[in-house]
Amino acid sequence: MSDDADIRLQTAIPALRRYARVLTRDPSQADDLVQDCLERALTRLHQVRDLPDLRPWLFTIAHRLNVNHWRQLRRFVSMTDASVPDTPQKEAQISHLEWQDVVHAFEHLSDDHRQIMLLVGVEGLQYGVVAEILDLPVGTVMSRLSRARTALHNLVEHEERPTLRRVK
Repeated sequence: MSDDADIRLQTAIPALRRYARVLTRDPSQADDLVQDCLERALTRLHQVRDLPDLRPWLFTIAHRLNVNHWRQLRRFVSMTDASVPDTPQKEAQISHLEWQDVVHAFEHLSDDHRQIMLLVGVEGLQYGVVAEILDLPVGTVMSRLSRARTALHNLVEHEERPTLRRVK
């Protein structure tokens, strides 16, 4: 592997980790997905040596590996047996309540909406690139993004907030 390809791959790893966390919702599964993705990418890096940004290519690999993983898992285990309730994690200190509201709401979005929001909103990828990664039409990406933004807004705005009673 050339030094340039090595550097481009290394700089894409944090984004790949974020995407894997969104796909899996589990830190250890995300680490496994990143490792599998990088392993596959290293064997095929020669195919994309002219790409200046490897993130879309890596996201495509991660997306397909994750889909294949769930397809294989469904063959052996029913979905009701495989589902494990999320355990809430408490923060030791909350410094940005509004940010926490958004993060909490983001976690309650559907998988499709979280993927679209991360790829477009966080990673800044263009609709066409996201469409290629997820193997969807561009219009579907735009539609899902619009619905995801609306859902996130509704979740943040409609969460129960403590109200203060008026003292006379």
